[in-house]
Amino acid sequence: MKKMNRFTAISMAAMMAVASLSACGSSSTPTATTAAAAETTAAAAETDATTAAAAEATDGKTYKIGVLQLVQHAALDKANEGFVKALDDSGISYEIDQQNASGEQSACQTIAEKFVNDGDDLIYAIATPAAQAASAATTTIPIVLSAVTDPAESGLVASNDAPGGNVTGTSDLTPVAEQIDLLKQLLPDAKTVGILFCTAESNSEIQAQMARDACDKAGLAHADYTVSSSNEIQTVVESMIGKVDVIYAPTDNTIAAGMATVASVATDNKIPIICGEENMVNEGGLATYGIDYYQLGYMAGEQAVEILKDGKNPADIPIGYLSADKCTIAVNQETADTLGIDVSSVKK
Repeated sequence: MKKMNRFTAISMAAMMAVASLSACGSSSTPTATTAAAAETTAAAAETDATTAAAAEATDGKTYKIGVLQLVQHAALDKANEGFVKALDDSGISYEIDQQNASGEQSACQTIAEKFVNDGDDLIYAIATPAAQAASAATTTIPIVLSAVTDPAESGLVASNDAPGGNVTGTSDLTPVAEQIDLLKQLLPDAKTVGILFCTAESNSEIQAQMARDACDKAGLAHADYTVSSSNEIQTVVESMIGKVDVIYAPTDNTIAAGMATVASVATDNKIPIICGEENMVNEGGLATYGIDYYQLGYMAGEQAVEILKDGKNPADIPIGYLSADKCTIAVNQETADTLGIDVSSVKK
């Protein structure tokens, strides 16, 4: 089984079942020839059992899987790692072609077309623009997506409950209302929220609207601050100084990839950031109540196995969501200390 897995961030524990053999029958000491023959027989039996198990797990087929990741940042990397781990745990035989578009939509299209021309058995698309490029490239090869907020709203499936085509996957819809509640809890004196996102990502607009609604319900004023590319992040964040009390950044891939810049400017100017997911907090945000992208990717991997090994149709596999018990509060204590914010009441 040939695997080309470029992600090594996960430390996988190897699990081996060791059979304990004991002598029975005659109490006499066996000759060297007899012992060697027994050892050879046991080894052959173990090899046959392993081969049979592998054949049963894979049905003798090695699957070709193309992975299209929009951009490299911690959340999407985790979604990739979880997907690969699910494949490994399933026991299927596969070859994987890992490709990263470095945030370029044109590169997403080129990579998707490559997978189609290569005759891949399945495409795993991470993030909305990647999934849209894959969907445009083929209507026959199964596509499993992940880190897409609302696949139906993004035009990728007929409905999230019944996709109806060759696309299914897992949504990274975050608990936006609860994140705004967390903002209120940590920053009770905040009055104006700057909602920071990239206009090129439809998933971000969906979350931005949810944030607007949540702010309205919480009695918070809000204003959109948008970028069209990563080159605009510093300028846009600087434009927020003196105008907002806190920044809300959803699970936007452009903002997540440039989070170090966002955090540097904001923290220097005493503006806290409530983030869409934990890895953005690790990059300098203040806090989040968010989902685990590794688990999200693992769920997508399980869907891929159902399609490849069990013959399920993506049209009949509903979009998957992480349950509320998979959401956790994450706080950056260093950022909190720098900003002078007491986070002890929400730390877990």
